[in-house]
Amino acid sequence: MITDTTPAGPERGRARSASLALLVAITMTGTVAMHIFVPALPDVAAELGASAFAAQLTLTLYLCGLAGGQLVYGPVSDRFGRRPVIVFSLAIYLVGFLLAIPATTISWLIGARILQSLGGCGALVIGRAMVRDVSTSEDATRQLAVLTMAMGLTPALAPALGGFINLWFGWRAIFVVLAVIVGILLTLVLITLPETNLHPVALPGIRPIMAGYGRLLRSSRYRKYVVAGACGGTSLYAFLSASPFLIMDVLHRPSSDVGLYCLVVTAGMIVGSLLARQLSGRLEIRHAARRGNTICLVGAAGLLAVAFSGQLSVVTLIGPLIVYALGIGILGPNAVAGLMNVDPDAAGSASSLYGFTQMAFGAIFTLSVAIWHDGTALPVAVTLLGAAVISAISLHRL
Repeated sequence: MITDTTPAGPERGRARSASLALLVAITMTGTVAMHIFVPALPDVAAELGASAFAAQLTLTLYLCGLAGGQLVYGPVSDRFGRRPVIVFSLAIYLVGFLLAIPATTISWLIGARILQSLGGCGALVIGRAMVRDVSTSEDATRQLAVLTMAMGLTPALAPALGGFINLWFGWRAIFVVLAVIVGILLTLVLITLPETNLHPVALPGIRPIMAGYGRLLRSSRYRKYVVAGACGGTSLYAFLSASPFLIMDVLHRPSSDVGLYCLVVTAGMIVGSLLARQLSGRLEIRHAARRGNTICLVGAAGLLAVAFSGQLSVVTLIGPLIVYALGIGILGPNAVAGLMNVDPDAAGSASSLYGFTQMAFGAIFTLSVAIWHDGTALPVAVTLLGAAVISAISLHRL
């Protein structure tokens, strides 16, 4: 159960009844549809007669949908409550999966993926906001570290699961499995999840919503944490989107290894999240974020050195990526805790704006490696190093 800061009495009991496990599961669903589909990209391209670039657009445009939709969900949940908004988003998510199953063209599939992203982004925003609703400022970092660790499990486990499903049942079966999972979560939300936004904020129109975002952006502390967290949170997508082609075409490994290597890399993120949880309360948020980013810089620089040396192998590719992921695991929850603490009364809007920035950066990262596809690890290495440098600049003098 989550510790909260609401007053004693019935409201406190209602907030405390929100299950952290369910909130974690809801938040994880936001990106699972992206990661689980990664190993299937070559087969999708072959079956639908699409290029590798077009297949990768199913990831890039998914990220674009995640970015744009989050600008709406947070403020709306601040006004109307978290529960009805999460029910709506999960329902849209489910419809997107059902439409993707019979897709016969890459355009049809991309359209279904965009619809999925518009549903999945609600889970990301509302999950973070609900945790902040019922957490103290100090405890928020610990709870958000749990969310980060859980979300780290998504890119770790989802590609392996997607590779297995694709190998034995075909890529369409991936959407069948996702539809079942989201259907179960939607049922649990309807039956068990209470409202955690006990003090709704009136937002009568678009102008107040944009004004709320403007107030957040005028805070230099919020801006710095947002940019640092966004770079750290989604930069690894550059590797994940390129991994099927890099591992299979360059390193000549079987498709079943794609999920395994993604699992090993993102395990570093999970370890980093555990370390972030241990550092909470012992180290200031800004100092912990900087330490995580320093580790990211080391990992990215190591991968760039490997790319330039031409000595690419499974070990020299995965090793630096694990170091980079470890840094992300420390940086991520501290950056999110820092930006969510800027204005606790606008947790939904703060989460939305962060989510938009994070996924927009992620779309740029994946698009950059898709366009700059030269059969080496150089595009991934340069993208990761660039993200780490931007994070370092943002965290400077925080």
